[in-house]
Amino acid sequence: MSERPELTIELKSKEFLEYYYLKEELVYFCRENGLPASGGKTELTERIAYFLDTGKVLAAKTVRTQKHKISTITRDSIIESDFVCSELHRAFFKREIGESFSFNVAFQKWLKSNAGKTYADAIVAYNEIKNTKKPGKKDIGSQFEYNTYVRDFFEENKGASLEDAIKCWKYKKSIKGQNKYERTDLKALDQ
Repeated sequence: MSERPELTIELKSKEFLEYYYLKEELVYFCRENGLPASGGKTELTERIAYFLDTGKVLAAKTVRTQKHKISTITRDSIIESDFVCSELHRAFFKREIGESFSFNVAFQKWLKSNAGKTYADAIVAYNEIKNTKKPGKKDIGSQFEYNTYVRDFFEENKGASLEDAIKCWKYKKSIKGQNKYERTDLKALDQ
């Protein structure tokens, strides 16, 4: 049985923040209450909490994207200040690095924080990032709570099934508190 309260305007932000809600539930709430429904789960959560506290609409963060003037990329081309991973960039890196190239998170961060450097510098940075990648636990973005939960579940429960992990996750998100895996969540398997 879920103790999680329904997401309505009567809910207090403190209580709202203590429970897990799906992004689609957050978007639905925003649309129903005249709030901007764009953005990631973290932004939607902040917007709803602010609305529940104040009754005021917190504007969506605007992200201005400029049309990229770059039409061809060479090793001597300069990385744009508003870098966005595009098919043009992907094609360049695949041609220069090889078919195994992919925009991993660390490399995307490097590109976005190194405007003004050349794409030759980017190739060197990509290879360094690939060569220094540590095996094992990778960072999962905070908005991917389910993925983090399942990974941590399997870390402590070798040989368990995905069905068990999902059952525990469903239990966890129905109760008050944080959404990280804890051994006590295994009681969901007894129900």
